[in-house]
Amino acid sequence: MIGLVLAAGAGRRLRPYTDTLPKALVPIDPETSVLDLTLANFAEIGLTDVAIVVGYAAQAIADRQKDLEARYGVRLELVQNDKAEEWNNAYSLWCARNLLDQGVILANGDTVHPVSVEHTLLSARGEGRIILALDTEKALADEEMKVIWSQAKGVERITKLMDPATATGEYIGITLIEPGAGADLTDALRTTWERDPNLYYEDAYQEMADRGLRIDVAPIGKVDWVEIDNHDDLARAREIVCPS
Repeated sequence: MIGLVLAAGAGRRLRPYTDTLPKALVPIDPETSVLDLTLANFAEIGLTDVAIVVGYAAQAIADRQKDLEARYGVRLELVQNDKAEEWNNAYSLWCARNLLDQGVILANGDTVHPVSVEHTLLSARGEGRIILALDTEKALADEEMKVIWSQAKGVERITKLMDPATATGEYIGITLIEPGAGADLTDALRTTWERDPNLYYEDAYQEMADRGLRIDVAPIGKVDWVEIDNHDDLARAREIVCPS
């Protein structure tokens, strides 16, 4: 199993940081970015091979590659997304399709989370071919990536566009993908971005569910995490990483 980070996005709501940096490298403190935290998590659970899908400001990650490898004891492979500034992340994950049959822990490049999330996913192995880290504690609103899950069918719906009161929880952007799920996910990703290149890879999860392919969830418990979309989120990430 390898680690996989989606770090191709421009993160325009985080300007001026993202004038020159991808969102994954926006500083949380002078020495730490989301990419640093994610690589540290991967290293702690024993993942030594990590692929990073890069696109916008990719050179900034390439410039740090040797330092990141030395700091976290990992080998990094950079996967180029040539449509990063035009298309959404269903295509970004599809760019890494040749790696999926190794089994991956996938992390969005803008999600600050503790390593307990990865441990939770690993502990759930054997319960499904794709397992989503799910926050079932948080009060939900319109912007969250919400999930409806049932014991009978697994994930039935995953979208931002649902009544929060109907949701089981929020997908936090971390997934365990077993090697045997790679081909089905690759096909669903292709169907998704070909239908509309502005769709998310979560729409490919929905495509799989619509095909009758089971996706499961692992509740992460009450932990501090944040998806960094804007400056308020960045301030929250700094509170989590550097509590006063």
